[in-house]
Amino acid sequence: MKDSVTYDVVEFGEGIFRKTEAIAIQEVPLTIYLNGHEVVTLLCTGKVPIFLAVGFLKSDGLITDYEQLKDVKVEEEPERLMAHVETTHDPFKFQRLERSITSGCGKGTNFTRNVETIASTTVTTKLIVTPEQVLRLSAELNERSTLFRATGGCHNASLATPEGILIFREDIGRHNAIDMICGECFLDKIPTEDKLIVSTGRIASEILMKVMRLGVSILVSGAAATRFSIDLARKTNMTLIGRARKGRMVVYNHGGRIAGL
Repeated sequence: MKDSVTYDVVEFGEGIFRKTEAIAIQEVPLTIYLNGHEVVTLLCTGKVPIFLAVGFLKSDGLITDYEQLKDVKVEEEPERLMAHVETTHDPFKFQRLERSITSGCGKGTNFTRNVETIASTTVTTKLIVTPEQVLRLSAELNERSTLFRATGGCHNASLATPEGILIFREDIGRHNAIDMICGECFLDKIPTEDKLIVSTGRIASEILMKVMRLGVSILVSGAAATRFSIDLARKTNMTLIGRARKGRMVVYNHGGRIAGL
């Protein structure tokens, strides 16, 4: 499935109209079923839907261990995708969970129990980064963002070591990009305790919780953080950095992981 489509459009500029082309990012619904029960529909580009589906379930706490997975398959129709995930879990207990609408695009959801679970944990990993490494990774993320430069309509996220980016993902929503990384790490058994996440977009609490569930202790974004995410980072000892661009960054909570602080 293509991640973008080209349209003939009319553009106005310098006092005149002219015919040109515009590249629009793909938008397709991905419905995730857990043991035959519909969990959520995400709007996405349709890229690596298996990683996105499994990553969503993992980052929202609906699956926790690789051994719980029995089967994952994706059905593709002309205007939609369906991911069927089979696990050893009882699906009926998930139906009773209370959902809340998040700050994401489309049908962003978050299961209310996640806040209590995450808030009671303490991040203890010892990864150390320098300000120069953080800013270099943020710049590298932007350099890789070819779909954003073409369409102006996506977010990006990466899994990185202090030395460089290992996994790069891009999608309509910042939630999806991080979930795709989570799914890839979960399915391919990629260690995350010595890694950090570098992303674009506002850092709301659900983004912080997804990164914590991934097992990553440092979250960096080129955008700002919300009050709830800052409070949660300080309560859990998560390292949270925002507005990392053009040689500057804001450290909302360092957790002892930033050299020089």
